Amino acid sequence: MSVIDPIADMLTRIRNAHQALHQEVLIPKSKVKLAIAGILKEEGYVTDCSEEERDIRIVLKYADGTPVIAGMKRISKPGRRVYVSSAEIPSVQNGLGVAVLSTSHGVMAGGVAREKNVGGELLFELW
Repeated sequence: MSVIDPIADMLTRIRNAHQALHQEVLIPKSKVKLAIAGILKEEGYVTDCSEEERDIRIVLKYADGTPVIAGMKRISKPGRRVYVSSAEIPSVQNGLGVAVLSTSHGVMAGGVAREKNVGGELLFELW
């Protein structure tokens, strides 16, 4: 079965696993999803992510029994792509969240993209 929006599917799998208080979640592997999982690990939203043969295993992070990820919002969708310049990268939840962009230099967090002065497609926001 093909998925129309694989990034939204990844975010939904993580959101559903958090709501069910699972320790880990498996996501079908792709290069973009692997890069996003790495950003989630770097920013401290998940404990670990590892690449398996056909999947990405993400170990979810909890603080006092509540999920560390409070919310996610998909910005750029297949029907409406949203592009931003480096000056237009939004500050998510007054700096408490992170925006994830797909740039010409790869997938990166909004703060890193701002430092490197590159813009791109605003994939989603996470807080």
